[in-house]
Amino acid sequence: MKRALRAAAAGGCLCIATALLVLPVGSAQTADESIADRDRRLIRATLAAMPAQRPGRPDLYVVGFAGDGYEDVFRNEVRYLETLASARLGAERRVVSLINHPDSLEDAPQPLATLDNLRLTLAGIGQAMDREEDLLLLFMTSHGTEEHELVMALEPMVDDVIRPGELRAALDEAGIRNRVLVVSACFSGGFLPALQGPDALVITAAREDRTSFGCGVESSVTYFGHAWLVDGLNRHTSFIGAYDDATRRIARREREDGYEPSLPQIAVGARIGRRLQAWQALLPPTAPVPYPYPPDS
Repeated sequence: MKRALRAAAAGGCLCIATALLVLPVGSAQTADESIADRDRRLIRATLAAMPAQRPGRPDLYVVGFAGDGYEDVFRNEVRYLETLASARLGAERRVVSLINHPDSLEDAPQPLATLDNLRLTLAGIGQAMDREEDLLLLFMTSHGTEEHELVMALEPMVDDVIRPGELRAALDEAGIRNRVLVVSACFSGGFLPALQGPDALVITAAREDRTSFGCGVESSVTYFGHAWLVDGLNRHTSFIGAYDDATRRIARREREDGYEPSLPQIAVGARIGRRLQAWQALLPPTAPVPYPYPPDS
């Protein structure tokens, strides 16, 4: 097994074949460019097409990151986030999705979820936004390891991990001040110390020493993704309110299923609440957004 796959298996929630996956490249890639070049082109095109920042009005920029490319569940959540962010969270076209999945190379071209692509995306958003009044929502979903690493896997193109310090450095280098950071993975609470700060809201799907649930080839949405993203943010436009709902729903479901509690975590910075309230106050009422993927089997 490659490094990222081996790390995910050690986390106890990997349900994939480990044979080398060789994928055809879709029409989004020209004959004379590499996957990395294709990804940079797609990211820059998405950034260039974003509506202009609106002075005096807090805008939300959204990045979805689906790290493990062998299970549909992570792709599903990020694709759903695209729709939800535009329909309910006022992000319009200020959304970038980085997705490790065969679809990203075929019928639905998307930049892959790598650290380099994330750095490029964050740098572009940092240049486009008003760093005082605008906000970033970064939603990362994948397998996590006991060493507090987030898995990025889609062989042979991607086989790596992101560590908390690397993620914090990418955000700092981009100059993004107001941050909502959501890490949905096993042991994801280990990201919290590196990411928290006065201008950050950090939410994780599990405590640093606990697994989360609902990944796997038969899942269409993780427990946390269902509770926070689908149910919570369709009931609220408050990220914190959605978290409060999600913790209760997850705890009840884990008791019913006989699982050890995952214990999602949250850290609310001293200054981020005011920024979130200013953004939320301008959102119009909207209808819930149905989750388009079939129920878990």
